[in-house]
Amino acid sequence: MYAIVNIAGKQYKVEKSKYLYTDKLAGEAGAKVEFDSVLLIADGAKVDVGAPVVKGAKVTGKILDQVKDDKVVIFKKKRRKGYRKSQGHRQQLTKVLIEEISK
Repeated sequence: MYAIVNIAGKQYKVEKSKYLYTDKLAGEAGAKVEFDSVLLIADGAKVDVGAPVVKGAKVTGKILDQVKDDKVVIFKKKRRKGYRKSQGHRQQLTKVLIEEISK
């Protein structure tokens, strides 16, 4: 069984007892989260597609940790002009364990 969930404007495929990394969510490690914007639920051959969401469906999970993604390096250079600029960025993520998918 899996579901497609809209979390903070992005769509994720979630399965029970698996974890995913999303953009940073408010909450401490161990806090419960609930996602009501379920777009699709598939259970074997039975598929429920929402228009735009599946009524009464929700996905519950638990925040495991607040982490940072790998560093992305932005390097700009213009040849023969002496212009070099280097910048880095690490996106903040939330690791969520999916506990239940219910209709």
